[in-house]
Amino acid sequence: MTTKGQGIIVKKLSGHIGAEISGLDLAHLDDQDFETLHVLFLEHQVLVLRDQHLTRDQHIALGRRLGKLHIHPMAKGPEGYPEIFPIEAGRNSSNDPKAIRSGKQAVNGGHWHSDVSCDAEPPLGSILYLHEVPEVGGDTLFTSGYAAYDALSPAMQTFLEGLTAVHSGEATYRLHYGSQPAQDRSGFGVPSDKPYPEAVHPVVRTHPETGRKSLFVNRGFTREIVELTHAESQALLEFLYRHQEIPELQVRVHWTPNTVTLWDNRCTQHRAIFDYAGQVRRGERVTIKGDRPYLTA
Repeated sequence: MTTKGQGIIVKKLSGHIGAEISGLDLAHLDDQDFETLHVLFLEHQVLVLRDQHLTRDQHIALGRRLGKLHIHPMAKGPEGYPEIFPIEAGRNSSNDPKAIRSGKQAVNGGHWHSDVSCDAEPPLGSILYLHEVPEVGGDTLFTSGYAAYDALSPAMQTFLEGLTAVHSGEATYRLHYGSQPAQDRSGFGVPSDKPYPEAVHPVVRTHPETGRKSLFVNRGFTREIVELTHAESQALLEFLYRHQEIPELQVRVHWTPNTVTLWDNRCTQHRAIFDYAGQVRRGERVTIKGDRPYLTA
């Protein structure tokens, strides 16, 4: 546990990723406190801040301090707040494990993914504010793409750096939104000329602010490695997914009411754990626009 001046306390949550921050009021950050928050965000990849009280406008304003806001291609926000991604699950759910495993009891975020990596310019990160949480369960797992890349052999790192992968939203969005097409985001500078977003990204990307390399494939959106045969691609992707999902690279965030969690979408993946059937997990998310992934030598 360390103190960053002015009563800000930082408690690391695992060996590679995540920190809990106390002593900051996200609704009223001065420039110095915001700069501290930003530095910690880049260092720890996932930040957890409890007992926060944000209005929607304050939540949006906090996101805008990190960059322009992203509009989700499928989910619609509350009236007058297109930047808000509503989160609610559990209210009408059942306890049938078979339904959960089959996908019939689908919960948004219930699989490993990097948010909207199917966009040409995937999000920089997200700020999730949960107001109501289950009495038991409903945690979120995060894994570090930095640590996953660093844990590979030099030979594998070199091989992967020559590859690109197709990321597609179709399978995930059909599961959660049926045949609903992606919404027209042209008014926000985002063209929508296909039913579902699709893009090609490097398998290893360079973080634009830290300069560190991170794996950038995920079960939710990555469909195929361009340079390999289908069989080779599927075998390699499965290896990389399993590698990124080992517990040593993860942190598990336990939610309490009015907790805010920020994560860097450029170097992390996450998975929401659905083990709270009949209880409610409810809140709202603001997501910050990113840039096109790239790799430097």
